[in-house]
Amino acid sequence: MLIFSSKKVLISHLSAFKHASNSLGMVPTMGALHKGHLALVKKAISENDAVVVSIFVNPTQFDNKDDLKKYPSTLDTDLEYLKSISDELIVFTPSVTDLYSKNIKSKEYEFNGLDKRMEGEFRSNHFSGVATVVEKLFSIVKPNRAYFGEKDFQQLLIIKKLVQKMNMPIEIIGCPIVREPGGLAMSSRNERLPESLRNRASFIYKTLISAKKIFGMKSAQYVRNWVQNKFDDASDFDLEYIEICDQETLIPVKRKQKNTKYRAFIAVYISGVRLIDNIALN
Repeated sequence: MLIFSSKKVLISHLSAFKHASNSLGMVPTMGALHKGHLALVKKAISENDAVVVSIFVNPTQFDNKDDLKKYPSTLDTDLEYLKSISDELIVFTPSVTDLYSKNIKSKEYEFNGLDKRMEGEFRSNHFSGVATVVEKLFSIVKPNRAYFGEKDFQQLLIIKKLVQKMNMPIEIIGCPIVREPGGLAMSSRNERLPESLRNRASFIYKTLISAKKIFGMKSAQYVRNWVQNKFDDASDFDLEYIEICDQETLIPVKRKQKNTKYRAFIAVYISGVRLIDNIALN
């Protein structure tokens, strides 16, 4: 397994590889890897001649400095996980200085409103930071395909829009959410929860499953209110938002339309840890 911490050295290595017309996949991560990340890596390996996995905790996408400080850093364990999948992976672990130089701030983007709702509303400049670092990584690696999990579904749509706007010849591939046995969507943040609360947090997914059933019979607003009431009765949770949106535009649904796909999105705090999830409704 090859590990690069310098973008210049990585670019030099990849230039020879690309000259041979091989396909290159990429899985951008912030480390603290779990089975969800590994599923992305496995899919990338199955569809490409080589795969780059980046591990970089991006400071510009955190609106809360304490959240950035608390984000788990487990590089040695991450590398062992990756090596257990394939010894032929290329791992990129840049420093903040190497990616941003002295200009550690995000660019401004126009995403046609995709970045203004839900996560964009509650996490100031979050998607500008995400897009900035992804653009930097794509410019360095120049992959043919890049893989992202559907747990961050809003982010997935924004990355697709970024590639379109920047005219990058990269196929963005969304992969299904990987869940813990109780249904909790796998996330690096789950590591901050004690086992008892991780089991309790499965309530989030169970509620979404019930909401999906109700959505087939009731209005979107009815479902929103029903979910809100369920969390009002669950004192150990603090519901930040529940939204039902058009899956393509992320515009909140007022009245259901035929031939339109809808998805429910949720953000919840439990014991100070913020968790997000989503589910296709039809």
